[in-house]
Amino acid sequence: MHIPFLGNRHGQAGDIPHTADPALLAECELLRAQAAEDGVALDDTPASLEALDQLLPRWRDDEETLAWLGTDAGLYLGTVLIRTVPGAQWEIRADGEPVVRLSSGREFEVVGSGHDWATSGVPELSQLYAEVSEA
Repeated sequence: MHIPFLGNRHGQAGDIPHTADPALLAECELLRAQAAEDGVALDDTPASLEALDQLLPRWRDDEETLAWLGTDAGLYLGTVLIRTVPGAQWEIRADGEPVVRLSSGREFEVVGSGHDWATSGVPELSQLYAEVSEA
């Protein structure tokens, strides 16, 4: 997935992964607004992921909102991971995809997971966090 504000890196020979600005990736404006409407405060903790999992998915009827919210959910999951899992950090792959890289070297594609969650609710964000933070 290409996220426009990260730049266009598609097809550039020799391009290598690089780190990303955590504050920029943590904005998740639509997700934060949606959560606030439902009285959920997103404080970048694992408990807030559990609260998100309990939201009624009112966004599923709107394709545009669904796509944007899925991206935000993935970026928010990544934000919680990098703020709470020692050694986790954002990395932008050569294809423009933001991923979380754990200290073990394992790479976790959070945006795809966010889209799965926004579309079907499965897997839950809190479950994904638990699986990744154990690694």
